[in-house]
Amino acid sequence: MAKMRTEYLCRECGANHPKWLGKCPDCGVWDSLEKFAVEVEASKSSSAPIWGAPTDPTEIDALARGGIGRAVPLGRVPEAVVPRIPTGISEFDRVLGGGIVPGSVMLIGGDPGIGKSTLMMQAAASIAARGGTALYASSEESPQQVRLRAERLDAVVRAGGASALGERLLVLGETNVARIVEQARRAKATLVVVDSVQLIHRTDISAAPGSIAQLRRCCLDLVGLAKSSGCSVIIVGHVTKEGTLAGPKLLEHLVDVVLGFEGDRHSSIRVVRGVKNRFGSTQEIGLFEMQGDGLAEVESVRVPLTGGPTAPGCSFVATMAGTRCLLGEIHALVATGFLGSAKRRSSGLDSSRLAMLIAVLEKHGGLRLADQDVFAQSLGGLKIAEPAADLAVALAIAGAFLHRTLPQGTVAIGEIGLTGELRTVPHIEQRVHESLRRGARSVLVPASARIGDSARPVRGECAEDAQIVRIGTISRALELLAPTQRPLTHEMLTSESPRGDHSTRSAGSTRTVEFDAPVNNTMPRNSHAATRTNS
Repeated sequence: MAKMRTEYLCRECGANHPKWLGKCPDCGVWDSLEKFAVEVEASKSSSAPIWGAPTDPTEIDALARGGIGRAVPLGRVPEAVVPRIPTGISEFDRVLGGGIVPGSVMLIGGDPGIGKSTLMMQAAASIAARGGTALYASSEESPQQVRLRAERLDAVVRAGGASALGERLLVLGETNVARIVEQARRAKATLVVVDSVQLIHRTDISAAPGSIAQLRRCCLDLVGLAKSSGCSVIIVGHVTKEGTLAGPKLLEHLVDVVLGFEGDRHSSIRVVRGVKNRFGSTQEIGLFEMQGDGLAEVESVRVPLTGGPTAPGCSFVATMAGTRCLLGEIHALVATGFLGSAKRRSSGLDSSRLAMLIAVLEKHGGLRLADQDVFAQSLGGLKIAEPAADLAVALAIAGAFLHRTLPQGTVAIGEIGLTGELRTVPHIEQRVHESLRRGARSVLVPASARIGDSARPVRGECAEDAQIVRIGTISRALELLAPTQRPLTHEMLTSESPRGDHSTRSAGSTRTVEFDAPVNNTMPRNSHAATRTNS
């Protein structure tokens, strides 16, 4: 009879402890240890002696091909080129690094109703339509409910319906992880989707489904399935009210890829972000839009660059998400505070950087914001934390305070230093190119930015009057705010200036305008930023 040993497992970090403690030493969370019994197996020592690293070249090559048993020189290990399996969903493949790696285990989490099951069904249907075998194991729905949901998806309709997929798309309504593993091995599945991990269980563990012990052992079984059979496993997980994945952090350590599915319940835009990826970058994001026939891929968040008039407190920025350039829309609201200390609130932006920009506007822009409540947000579900959005955020705040607008079709790119100087940012040429290609008439960049001809689209791909405007300081940038909604024209920038420091250069179909000034702490002579106006 096997012996049983009592252990205590932390439900926050998954650490094991031999006795109960009030606070977990690993993560520091109080009252997080739960008791469970573990079967102790007799240790079996290997009878074969180990004499150290081999020296015979033939033996080294044999061990290198096997990869298990003894240490071998790294240079003798053969290179392994594992082709990825494309899902046919380009936005999903982008986040994964080009497709699914065979034998990998992925964990995706998101709020209820955000579209996790829809995305997983589309991925399974796409794999089946490409000749693979996909097993969709649902612990929350019956097979009839899964088919009812799948029939309306565009991925299934394009494949000719659920019947046309035949034996390549299998549906299993099961909560027993052993049966899920058995069915996956029997079907020789290419992809296994488990929706969701919080409801599956092992019969030899008395704990309830979703407990620490059940989650740990079930996840280990699924990892063992992927590593031994070569199939890829996607696990769908729940999230807590704080937005983190439910269950111990051990789940995130066991899997190869952790994805977050985000989006506003009141918006149709959904964003897939990489939190952990052993086979690719975690900087990429995938954009989707929830429609009646499933999730549709979105090239970029739609922003009204060439739409109606620009409102005070509105600006646009070109931000980088991995290797992709996206246009984001920034909104700001400035209102008089009545409760003593002014409020500073941000949504989708870095709150600490927002406070710094407000201080710079007070010092070098002449705006009296000490008693003003400032609210700023990034629209479209984008989270912008890079310094490249400094200029756009500052212009949005200044415009909201002064009741003035940026000229229509203006995109602002640049980092603002504590001295009020504008500094260049990485990938400036790609940002400018994407802004002009998307219809921007004016792109505001730091004066120190190096922009070659590759940043300017060919004639016909951008507006005829498109131009790149170089600005040196935030005080000079505030001069572009005016009570007008007309596009920024060449005459507005080359009109007589008190400093006389405007010059223009033309390259192709895109004009470059120098609107630079040395860094100083004085306000422009024609500045309107000292007091708030109601125009």
